[in-house]
Amino acid sequence: MSIVESPVLVEQVPAWDHSATLVVIGLGVAGACAGLEAHRGGTDVLVLERASGGGGASALSQGIFYFGGGTDVQAACGYHDSVENMYDFLRAVTSTEDEQSLRVFCEQSVEQFDWLEAQGVPFKREAFKGKAVYIRTGEGLLITGNEKVWPFRDTAAPVSRGHQVSGSGEISGGSVAMQALLSTVGAEQVPVMYDTAVTALVVDGKRVVGVKARKQGKDLYVRATGGVLIAAGSFNLNEEIIHANMPIYAQYGKPLGTPQNDGAGLLLGQSVGGATQGMHGVCATASIYPPADLIKGIIVNANGERFVPEDAYHARTAHYINLQPGARAYLILDEEIFDYPKHGSHVFMDAYETVNEMAQALGVPADTLQATLDEYNHDAHAGVDARFHKHADWLKPLHAPYAVFNISITSSDYHWMSLGGLWTNADAQVLDQAGTPIAGLYAAGASASHLAQDGDEYASGMSLAAGSLFGRRAAQHVGSNR
Repeated sequence: MSIVESPVLVEQVPAWDHSATLVVIGLGVAGACAGLEAHRGGTDVLVLERASGGGGASALSQGIFYFGGGTDVQAACGYHDSVENMYDFLRAVTSTEDEQSLRVFCEQSVEQFDWLEAQGVPFKREAFKGKAVYIRTGEGLLITGNEKVWPFRDTAAPVSRGHQVSGSGEISGGSVAMQALLSTVGAEQVPVMYDTAVTALVVDGKRVVGVKARKQGKDLYVRATGGVLIAAGSFNLNEEIIHANMPIYAQYGKPLGTPQNDGAGLLLGQSVGGATQGMHGVCATASIYPPADLIKGIIVNANGERFVPEDAYHARTAHYINLQPGARAYLILDEEIFDYPKHGSHVFMDAYETVNEMAQALGVPADTLQATLDEYNHDAHAGVDARFHKHADWLKPLHAPYAVFNISITSSDYHWMSLGGLWTNADAQVLDQAGTPIAGLYAAGASASHLAQDGDEYASGMSLAAGSLFGRRAAQHVGSNR
């Protein structure tokens, strides 16, 4: 049985069980922010959540929000950022054609940060200066993308924009953030129905006017006089969709999410003609760092050649590994910098006294591997990585004995999330194949396509930041048209 049914014609609705101006599907970060924005703005809103409580995949995340343009945390930590500097970086690193949404994301970043903090989401005025995927040491700001990676560091001044909600022990920053938002949702009595799965959209001609849902074994119909916002999360756990769009990760990777991340939101939007975008896009992580010294090693493919600067953001590295022959890659270290990566499950192969011995074990051409090491060591001595422009801070000649980790996608646990979804505009309206808004339908969060179209464009925190911002914009758009 499909998790989503064909649209219901309005004349087929036996009776409306509930009615609201805005119906929100899902109570993750996008749904919570939309519900609060609508409720406070005087828009009658009803949130429908499949699970018995809110939070979704947002609560399982590390709680990093990608904000910039001069937030209070940035200023307190001594960073000077501007809307244009943030835009220049994101424009350079992303391939999105949605110029307006990119502008809105940058121009409203400070206001969105302030709004979240006002809901009780905590951000410390302290920066983490090292290289990390996420932190649990309390700092509220760190670099989470490719800001310091060439060529982007020459395009925009590198500043930290990863605003990390403080977590500790087993409690993630995402859990802390969602606890704060859900507490505010409860305190302000935003109407929410739990254990309610939306199974179809209701349409009047080409306009979405409500939803059909299932609760406690019974069907019910909810009218939406202003619009329906799909904030139901990703399709990460939908086997059919992921095998069709990211087959290697479907076979070897480990998708992030909750059981509700089955693509229901995507399928609901598609059922009424919603177009998709970036469906191949994946943010995958099995980072070689921390410890940061491992960045001083080199990564080679099955041909024994480097193909990416080792100081790149971990999802950018994963993206380029996926493009290599057999999705194979190896991290080569020496005795001075040897350590075990703290994330992922990269397999330690062995230590090798000679390049020939190492090449034979890796199954790569010995002459190419030797040339790669010779070129890299020459550049490291000179302090300039002529081929891939790895930052000078991470350059160090490598000497025998060598140690190798297999970091291939086929052998390591690459945890990943999808970046594709419903095609939307800057007001979170879902668009059809012609780029025309579908009346009464909105999408935000992981149900919508991201500004970053693939892992090489992503920065940790873009998902939570965009979900929270565009969820609110959807509520504002419905409110302005009610």
